[in-house]
Amino acid sequence: MDIAVKRFYLSIVFPMIFIIVIWIIFVLDLSLKLDLFYWGLYPRKLSGLWGILFSPLLHGSLKHIIANTIPIFVLSTGLFYFYRDLAFRVLVLSYIITGVLVWCFGRPSYHIGASGLIYALAGFLFFSGVLRKHVGLMAISLIIVFQYGSLVWGIFPLEEKVSWEGHLMGLVTGVILSLIYRNQGPQVDKFKWEQDDDDAELNSAELPWSEYEVEGKRKENLD
Repeated sequence: MDIAVKRFYLSIVFPMIFIIVIWIIFVLDLSLKLDLFYWGLYPRKLSGLWGILFSPLLHGSLKHIIANTIPIFVLSTGLFYFYRDLAFRVLVLSYIITGVLVWCFGRPSYHIGASGLIYALAGFLFFSGVLRKHVGLMAISLIIVFQYGSLVWGIFPLEEKVSWEGHLMGLVTGVILSLIYRNQGPQVDKFKWEQDDDDAELNSAELPWSEYEVEGKRKENLD
């Protein structure tokens, strides 16, 4: 349990930093009337390329940033907790690829907000759990479905002022990354007789409950 708690605290470091940054930017933009949305992503326009880097950091209203804060914290924490060796790669690729796709295929308008990144992380976590057939990760996938199942409606052009293109491209990015990295990170546990010593050591290190709840019980039974 101590290992799991320590790992959790380490997993929330980057999500907290990201959230603090977007809130500082939002407060400065609102209080100083900087109109930073002009730094957002504008598809197929050279000046709009800056938005690939800046648009996830920008939000148009208090409602907008509040709606993104909790999902980005929960999903990115889940990413760093369960996929610690892949987390930064997946996060950076989700950030960049989603932006590039929106720049290529989005409608000519300013796209801002972290919702595209949220969809990418949700897509990655959900489909990674399903593809790996790992009980613990599939449980996380089900939690995502129940908690954020309504996100699926965001990929359709139902609201004019909502960047459904960012949502859709984020989801596509997350699915693609889950396929690319399906053989990396935590894998489904093998039975004791199905794995050699090297595999057993690797699997026990992948998730915090493996060594104590799985390997520990097996060792006791063998003893």
